[in-house]
Amino acid sequence: MLGLGMQELVIILIIVIILFGASRLGQIGKGMGDAIRNFKKATNEPDSIDVTPKKDTADKKDSPEADKKA
Repeated sequence: MLGLGMQELVIILIIVIILFGASRLGQIGKGMGDAIRNFKKATNEPDSIDVTPKKDTADKKDSPEADKKA
């Protein structure tokens, strides 16, 4: 595991607690969990991009059919 032992992990955890405070660790963990969950969801979902052109109401006004009706 990249040569990190238990002592190194404990030291890193202590530094993180000092930098962010114990109260923010829960928020950081939740944010990381949500990010991982959303990433997994995005990679597992099929691409559902709608490439059909949308009809604009302004095009209908400028069309020759609109002139015939008027």
